[in-house]
Amino acid sequence: MNIIERLQLPTPKLFQHIRTIGLVAASIGGVLIAAPVVLPTLLVQLGGYLVVTGGVLTAVSQLTVDDDAVDESDTTTRSHKI
Repeated sequence: MNIIERLQLPTPKLFQHIRTIGLVAASIGGVLIAAPVVLPTLLVQLGGYLVVTGGVLTAVSQLTVDDDAVDESDTTTRSHKI
């Protein structure tokens, strides 16, 4: 299963919430980095960490696929369960 196929399949409910949290974290981080007032270095650094963390959370949760939605008969699109 390639990335395009994974993006088109439904995402589980838990990962939809995680994706939303990641988007909020990235947005808050972006605001901290781009603030027009002079902020302490620690807050700007925290903003950078929030942007990276939010981006990773969003990307990983978006690529997660609901196994129930994948057709049982198509073995090429089934993910390997660990």
